Amino acid sequence: MDKKYRVAIVGATGAVGQEIIKILTLRQFPIAKLTLLASERSAGTKQITAFGDIEITTFATEHFDGQDIVFFATSGEHSRQYAPMAAKAGAVVIDNSSAFRLDDEVPLIVPEVNPHAIKDHKGIISNPNCSTIQMVVALNPIHQISPIKRVVVSTYQAVSGAGQAGISELNEQVKDVMEDKPVKVNQFSKQIAFNLIPHIDVFQDNGYTKEEMKMVNETWKIMDAPEIKISAHCVRVPVIRAHSEAIHIETEDYIGAKKARGIFNQSRGIKLVDEQSDGGYPTPLDASETMETWVGRIREDISCDNGLVFWVVADQLWKGAALNAVQIAELLVES
Repeated sequence: MDKKYRVAIVGATGAVGQEIIKILTLRQFPIAKLTLLASERSAGTKQITAFGDIEITTFATEHFDGQDIVFFATSGEHSRQYAPMAAKAGAVVIDNSSAFRLDDEVPLIVPEVNPHAIKDHKGIISNPNCSTIQMVVALNPIHQISPIKRVVVSTYQAVSGAGQAGISELNEQVKDVMEDKPVKVNQFSKQIAFNLIPHIDVFQDNGYTKEEMKMVNETWKIMDAPEIKISAHCVRVPVIRAHSEAIHIETEDYIGAKKARGIFNQSRGIKLVDEQSDGGYPTPLDASETMETWVGRIREDISCDNGLVFWVVADQLWKGAALNAVQIAELLVES
């Protein structure tokens, strides 16, 4: 990585934007100049980074000129409007929103799974949904040994998935409950403190939520395997950071738990923690601010032939967002 690149982050002061800056630093991405773009509210403030003290600049399309890579850490509506402009200006866009994920002209990439798709980009590359990313990192190594026929997944998603507002609401509600005060509900459909909410995003006509269908449709695209039967149930839990998933799969051929452990242990991006003892499994606290996708609780699914069950945990803000985006940028640099 001798060459250095001009990089901009749109939405630099948001939760994902801030984590992108951190990951670029930790992975020593070769940056010639870093431009931080945000709303007028943040403009003029300075941020201390490993790439120098950088003044936050009000977002404007003129700042796309001369950029090599532009990260979008904004809403889908904002990305849909402005990402094509950045690409037209000559930059490669890595978009964290859902705006282009199912667009046939836009690659949807998880570097451990489909790095070859980078060659098909036309100026915009999409970063998948957080819960999808960690699932396909775990599914793909098994799928390469024996095709997966069916996936049933239940997620346990941290409030950080709803941004800083979600984190603040959990903290405030916990404080109110402990002080025996009325609990205010704003960000979620019900109280999240000391509770679970089996509902993330809007309901679809088939009874699933948009979040659940993202896991279905995005997995098909990333793994190029639309024949896999997938059912997801997404649940919000009172955890600050890192998503967890209980995944049941059925494969064409018998693999077994022992072989599955060996497969996971040798797979890129996976940290295996699988001991059948107290504490011998990963938790959200273990995975927080780590770059791996953690896998444990591996066993054979006794409800079907050729079935496996395992537990997957990953940091939603890192592997589920910022880290995967930076890894895509690293693929661009390598290619």
